Amino acid sequence: MQKFFVFFLMWISLVLFSEQGFSQSRNLASPDGRIRLRFSTGRQLNALLSYDLSTGQPVLQKATIGVAVRELGDAPFALAGVKTKKVSRSWTTVVGERKSIPENYNELQFSFRATGRSNASVVIVCRAYNEGFAFRYTIRTNADSLHLQKEESTFPLCASDATAWVSNFAQAKLVQKKIGDLAEAVERPLTIRTSSQQLIALGEAALTDFARMKFRSTGTNTLQTQLYEEVKGKQTLASPWRYVLCAASPADLLEKNYLLLNLNEPARVRNTSWIQPGTVLREATLTTAGSFASIDFAAAHHIRYICFDAGWYGKEDSDTADATRVSIDPARGKGPLDLQKVIAYGKQKGVGVILYVNRRALERQLDTLLPLYQSWGVKGLKFGFVQVGSQHWTTWLHEAVRKAAEHQLVVDIHDEYRPTGFQRTYPNLLTQEGIRGDEESPFVEHSITTLFTRMIAGPADNTICYFTNRVNKMGSHVAQMAKSVCLFSPLQFLFWYDRPVPDSVRSGKEGEIQEVPEMSWFNSLPTSWEETKVLEGDMEAFATIARKKNGTWFLGSLNGQKQRSVSWPLTFLDKNKTYLATIYTDDPGLKTPTQVRVSTQRVTRDSVLAFSIGARNGVAIRFTPRD
Repeated sequence: MQKFFVFFLMWISLVLFSEQGFSQSRNLASPDGRIRLRFSTGRQLNALLSYDLSTGQPVLQKATIGVAVRELGDAPFALAGVKTKKVSRSWTTVVGERKSIPENYNELQFSFRATGRSNASVVIVCRAYNEGFAFRYTIRTNADSLHLQKEESTFPLCASDATAWVSNFAQAKLVQKKIGDLAEAVERPLTIRTSSQQLIALGEAALTDFARMKFRSTGTNTLQTQLYEEVKGKQTLASPWRYVLCAASPADLLEKNYLLLNLNEPARVRNTSWIQPGTVLREATLTTAGSFASIDFAAAHHIRYICFDAGWYGKEDSDTADATRVSIDPARGKGPLDLQKVIAYGKQKGVGVILYVNRRALERQLDTLLPLYQSWGVKGLKFGFVQVGSQHWTTWLHEAVRKAAEHQLVVDIHDEYRPTGFQRTYPNLLTQEGIRGDEESPFVEHSITTLFTRMIAGPADNTICYFTNRVNKMGSHVAQMAKSVCLFSPLQFLFWYDRPVPDSVRSGKEGEIQEVPEMSWFNSLPTSWEETKVLEGDMEAFATIARKKNGTWFLGSLNGQKQRSVSWPLTFLDKNKTYLATIYTDDPGLKTPTQVRVSTQRVTRDSVLAFSIGARNGVAIRFTPRD
């Protein structure tokens, strides 16, 4: 009887031991079973979890999740429990590349407790989505302060010859390099080719009050997270998500970029009717007359906003410039500018006004500017030269977006800021820069690479130009048209270096907007979509994307350095419908300023369109339903 009792106690202990999650290894798979992970637990903060990740072929082996915390030192930890969770649902976007987002994942939550004197715990949440893998950690102590000195999560690639497309800062040129050749920390998302049929993108999601992360190489095939600085907190520190997006091709990779949105909180703005995407025209004259001309042009061409850029309230780089009043910077314009009169005129014409404000004024005057601009009837703000990277300025910036929502102002953040999905939570954050856009005159092949790297992160304000001479240096006018579909941005700036000029004063100078036949493309261009299909893609050679809005499909195709022949089945079109395809192609023989040929033909989803696309060129097509 005594032996039986001892055996019974041992059995009970084993059951409780197992139920509380004390198993040294755990498996996790995506709902579709394609992505599989095997976890092992550790006892030290710098490697509390290690895991292998595969997608039918090995991707990561002995990857680790770990941190270094000043207050905890080398205190040992033990696994205290494991919880599981499953989610299968979808949600609807306010503004986006698609109307409905699938959100399906399986989750393991590992809880660790310090075994020494320290009363501390670490919870690591791991999720396997059909699109990839993500994890985040939360550190808790009774201490009044916490100092996360560094994050020590590693990504050892199984492929010894993996290459990545890297940039050291957000607006830098993207260059292909081997992992072992990375001398500096590189930006996220970081796209890596691990095999001919496997690409991954490493990145960060839901960064709102933490220091920014980048990646650095620690060897020939291993990457490690690197924080901008030490992160501070009181009793609790919760990290952003770190993710591994997994795909079979560049097109597959970009089409799955909604993973970042799923890693952010749902929308906290109840009434979103005022959040209106649209095209934007920059107003650079800084005069009332010039502004009226811009509004007239915008209204005639269905452009939703004009934006006053730097100089309307004084020198933007001055620490004393006052953004509560109009005071023209003489280096930018001569004025006069009656802003109130312009806003009222725009309202009559159905054109809203967006104001640019440099971070120097924003940081000093934000709480004054937001209600003031709302009272003026301003529709949005463009933040200039924001500070990024540190925990303090990351927190400030996202709080500024939240405050802007309270005053019904849409936001465009410029310069080095890159999105991590916060637009799901505050959809008034319509776009941001963090891209090597047309201001840098990138060749078409660089814009193609941008699609499968930077555009994984979310919308990008590329400041598309059209009539300036730099267009011919970058590629072609049709390629610029295609970029307006391929490079997603709910606030899509058009004609960036161009200006509307009345016929009476037209001089033929560079940058004067002309009423060319293809203006019909821009007149009808949506900037938020119901469906998106990435039809094909190569990291540098080509990309073709089709997007749908209100029954009409728009297709943009970009071609790199070599001419190619293409044949596109139109199977993405809706069944049982006939469409009028308006096709825009490059024709050097045309005697027009932009040499864009416009042709039409009727098509269905059974049709096939074939083209020969020149080097650094493109094709743009609008499919309008005729039934």
